[in-house]
Amino acid sequence: MSTIGKVQITIVFICPPESVAEGERIFASHAKWMEATHHRTGELAMLRYNIIKGPELANPLDPTSAPTGNTMFVLDELYEKQAGLDDHWKRAPKEWTDIGALVEWAGKCKVITAHNGVAIQGLW
Repeated sequence: MSTIGKVQITIVFICPPESVAEGERIFASHAKWMEATHHRTGELAMLRYNIIKGPELANPLDPTSAPTGNTMFVLDELYEKQAGLDDHWKRAPKEWTDIGALVEWAGKCKVITAHNGVAIQGLW
């Protein structure tokens, strides 16, 4: 399935070592909520959901560079249409019990967000 034209949000959280366990807990809660509540077909469909975790590197373009000691969590959600992402943002503050914990935890991290992105290239 090509992702061209699909709507995506990607958020990178770079957190200090003492915040890693809370990040793992929050994303476990988030995944459980997402699986239980999000549409899988139609205009509101969430097509892909991934959380990855890995070390932040001193040189982000050199995979052999030394780790900084921080950990990166990358959240990636792909939706059929903008309406799916809009539905997510409408529901999350009302339904996901850990949204406050996410906001508090994110305040301890460096956060980079690509909101409402539309895939311009995509394979398979």
